[in-house]
Amino acid sequence: MTVDTYGGVWDYAMELTARLAEHGVRTILATMGQPLTSAQAEAVGAVPGLILEQSRFKLEWMPDVGDDVERSGQWLLALEQRFQPDLVHLNGYSHALLPWKSPCMVVAHSCILTWWQAVKGTQAPPAMNAYSRMVARALRNADRVVTPTRELRWAMERFYGPLPHVRTIWNGRRPADFGPQEKQPIIFTAGRLWDEAKNAAALDAVAPQLEWPVFAAGSWRRPDGSGSPPRHLTHLGILPRREMNDWFARAAIFAEPAYYEPFGLSVLEAALSGCALVLGNIPTLRELWEGAAVFVPPGDAAALRERLLDLIRDPEVRAHLGRLARERAQRYSSEHMAQAYAEVYSDMVARHAARDETSIPALA
Repeated sequence: MTVDTYGGVWDYAMELTARLAEHGVRTILATMGQPLTSAQAEAVGAVPGLILEQSRFKLEWMPDVGDDVERSGQWLLALEQRFQPDLVHLNGYSHALLPWKSPCMVVAHSCILTWWQAVKGTQAPPAMNAYSRMVARALRNADRVVTPTRELRWAMERFYGPLPHVRTIWNGRRPADFGPQEKQPIIFTAGRLWDEAKNAAALDAVAPQLEWPVFAAGSWRRPDGSGSPPRHLTHLGILPRREMNDWFARAAIFAEPAYYEPFGLSVLEAALSGCALVLGNIPTLRELWEGAAVFVPPGDAAALRERLLDLIRDPEVRAHLGRLARERAQRYSSEHMAQAYAEVYSDMVARHAARDETSIPALA
């Protein structure tokens, strides 16, 4: 299983590998991007039988990737030769074009074209044409494609055409790892604050007009080191998992007025912790949280401010929304996620074995 070390996909991979281990699935985790933090290394050590293979190759979506995609592909093929896995699970696109001996799954967590359309309101520039062609080829080449929401699948099909052998599997968290404490007058947000898609800038703009403080966990620095810190949010930095869970548990409101969010693990964690949710009014978040959250147009700062003030001033509605969110979040458990992946893995391996059998010439 490939994974980058920058955020949500890392959390997804660690949750999935932990639950898969309970199903007897042994995983080799091949990392790319920045070196593991001490917290990430601790998480790896907690997963039974997980084998870690690290690299520092840049990711396919980075502007200065150079020849790292090619070199990382060679590294991954060497790992396949060494470990002889039953299946390759890719959390990216470009490496689906490699000559794998094992069946290959691509999990489409997001892509630049769908991000650009949602965040910028227009199609990606011509400079992204090569990337677009690569993703389209990778999706066609994979033995199976998985998306975390149906809405992301449909968005990607508008850019890349029908996805063959596709299945939607919701991401998940283990409900027992989260839970509400006594709620405090806190608005919380978490994630990649540097990513325009998360729209932390809107929260930063309205924070001085609210009656409660707004706390933000995560990095405001982009992978290339650029970025500006928030002016009005109380920035907590990148928190260890226990501290993050404590903030979720105590926060009365969780806000993410996102322009683009293919799934949103932080939203799920907040919901499991009984937070009232204020979310961007976008198709993926409506698919998951319709009827259990307040939705605001991502570009409407006035609406964001008013909805937050409404919840601040109405404790009964706030508590009701927290209960609805926690109830809805039970759908998105990591056990359900792992069971679905294990079923797809088994099917892929069986189909691959059947093809191998039919390709063996009969003896006279």
